[in-house]
Amino acid sequence: MSHPDDSSPFNPLPPVVVVLFLAVVIPEIAFFLGAKGLIGGPQAVGWRQAAIQDYAFSGDLMRWMIANATYPPAQLLRLVTYPFLHGGFSEMLFAAALLLAMGKFVGEVFRPAATVAAFFIPAICGAVAYGLVARDNPWLYGAFPGIYGLIGAFTYLLWLKLGQTGGSQARAFVLIGFLMGAQLLFSLLFGGTLRWVADGTGFLTGFAASFVLRPGGWSKLRMKLLQR
Repeated sequence: MSHPDDSSPFNPLPPVVVVLFLAVVIPEIAFFLGAKGLIGGPQAVGWRQAAIQDYAFSGDLMRWMIANATYPPAQLLRLVTYPFLHGGFSEMLFAAALLLAMGKFVGEVFRPAATVAAFFIPAICGAVAYGLVARDNPWLYGAFPGIYGLIGAFTYLLWLKLGQTGGSQARAFVLIGFLMGAQLLFSLLFGGTLRWVADGTGFLTGFAASFVLRPGGWSKLRMKLLQR
């Protein structure tokens, strides 16, 4: 019999969320230590820029692939590697905190594979939307499009719960409204790129994909399609 003092008020994080968290944090720690000269020698100072060149997403490169109908696997890999690169340590910390918060909520409801899909599908769709819209813009990197996908899944679950309990389902969109509003204000005050396109697309994709990704979602969708 377990002792009452052994019980924790905090539920453990889903393992897939821990893996995503480590994938976000570890590269930035390496860049930080390399820039301080603690690991990697003199060349470590340029690790971040080298990684961005090799693994970040480029809209120009995507449009070139579409125009030439050529899709090298190494370049397509950028669609799933760019979320694990950030512009600095503080940016990574903010992303990691959001990832833990949203990932914990979604991961406690979704199956592990669905939780991973709720991160990567929006990240991929966000990058494609950014590549089609943003021209002559900087590289796209950072976990935020995938995190906005998790926010979309979180919003869907809250929207579903409010509908079941008779609450106002519009309340489910308060968080995304606040985040996008703050992002727009920041862009107006300090200038910015079109990365909000990737974030917004990530949210919409995460919300829409949750109809299928939630437990039993695919079966319910297939049943509805068969009834037509």
